[in-house]
Amino acid sequence: MAQSSKASTTTWQRLAQPSDRLLARWRHRPELTHWEACGRGWDAVAITPISLGLAALAALRISPRRGYPVLADHLRDQLYVLVPPGTGKAAAGLAGVRVLGTGHQLLVPRPGAGSPAAHWISAPGADLTLVRPDRLTHHLRALLSAQQPKADLS
Repeated sequence: MAQSSKASTTTWQRLAQPSDRLLARWRHRPELTHWEACGRGWDAVAITPISLGLAALAALRISPRRGYPVLADHLRDQLYVLVPPGTGKAAAGLAGVRVLGTGHQLLVPRPGAGSPAAHWISAPGADLTLVRPDRLTHHLRALLSAQQPKADLS
């Protein structure tokens, strides 16, 4: 099982790193992004830093090949995980986490395009498969708790 988690972590981390080819394309093409309203088809859970969000996705043991929509904003070091509309508030209040629901917009790349501020790590599939916010929140809490310094009991 530990090996599976490691492979999953490596996969998400690898996909999050823009290749030299992708960086060159971003430099030489218009951004080709647009604003999408949150709260209709999905909410977005914004996680800072990206590495925290990637670790949570790896802990969920979901595959990026399944079409779970996950965006990276490399300029702000934020990961956006799309969850069902009205459910993102489950993650509200966690350190490094913001919830974008009704009244918010998210910059998303057009198909086959992107920018450093809007890059699909895992593009949505034909059937929109969204991450379960309760499971995402559970793993974010566990990761954040593990990062907290332990109190000296002596």
